[in-house]
Amino acid sequence: MCTGIRLKALDGTAVHARTLEFAVDILSDLIVVPKGYERVGSTPTIGKKLPLPGKKWTSKYASVGMSGLGLPVIFDGLNEVGLAIGLFFFPGFAEYMPYSPSDAENTIAPWEVGSWILENCKTVEQVRSEIINNIVVPNVIFAEFDPDAPPPVHFVVHDASGKSIVIEYVGGKPIVHDNPLGVITNSPTFDWHMTNLRNYVNFSFTNSPGMKLGSVQLSSLGQGSGMLGMPGDFTPPSRFVRAVAYSQSVSEEFNKESSEGEHFHATTGKEAILQAFHILNNFDIPKGVARENEHIEAGTKKTFVPADYTLWTSASDLKAKQYYFRTYENSQIRMVDLNAHKDRSLEIARISIAGEEKIQTVD
Repeated sequence: MCTGIRLKALDGTAVHARTLEFAVDILSDLIVVPKGYERVGSTPTIGKKLPLPGKKWTSKYASVGMSGLGLPVIFDGLNEVGLAIGLFFFPGFAEYMPYSPSDAENTIAPWEVGSWILENCKTVEQVRSEIINNIVVPNVIFAEFDPDAPPPVHFVVHDASGKSIVIEYVGGKPIVHDNPLGVITNSPTFDWHMTNLRNYVNFSFTNSPGMKLGSVQLSSLGQGSGMLGMPGDFTPPSRFVRAVAYSQSVSEEFNKESSEGEHFHATTGKEAILQAFHILNNFDIPKGVARENEHIEAGTKKTFVPADYTLWTSASDLKAKQYYFRTYENSQIRMVDLNAHKDRSLEIARISIAGEEKIQTVD
């Protein structure tokens, strides 16, 4: 249950922002990966007696972002040239590429795709070409996630110009979708979500004028009547619709367009970052409201499986190369400046995101 948006500012800033939800803590840390870091991708033979190494590369660009489960890879983040990626859950639809040992030198695991992109690419067009033509992403088991299946994921990529694409592995092939609205959630496929938007063509950012039925004049009960009927549940299709509505309907003070018709959401990068967090407040999921199922034990005692909740929310400034975040335990927005960290080490640096909320007393 993750929701991603992209905002643009008049000063040329593009912002990638998202929530990350899961039913258990995935133990995220912030990591900074330096330029020149050497990696080897994973193949389906990992864990066998004679595993074949996957694709080998040395990072061209430093990057910063969230990791998880102790992995040295980025699930969400940006690099030093302003390219951003986000990994999103894609259950029931992810079908990775076929694999043979001759593919090993070009193979990476699904959870390594984000880091490979950040460490090798500058623009979404370069990502599109490389993913389609040069990279093999097959079924690689990550036992810490699921001992029997690869993690089902898809990806959003934004570059510093604000261009955006979604990468999905469906039917054994990499499918790259243009993402003009910059929004992503989860299953089903991205093109389905875009088609589903047609069910909401009557939405308006302004209030309904009401209507007259015979001699009776009906008027709205309050603000927001232009969006009556907008889905409010936590399913991916509903969140996709709301994310489009909220990200496209920011305050008219910033609702400006360029001469080419490009939509802007803020004046400066800082304003866009704060706009992103305000928008994503609408997708913040508290513990307990989205449960997988209910178990009833013998007798009268009821127990519940863990419920999805928002572990953290992030926003990447692709112009300033800064990564902002807050967590479930601490809603204070914190920031890591990639420019200040990228040359400090030749190894991956980890920064803890742990910490409790600090409540300030005011007089």
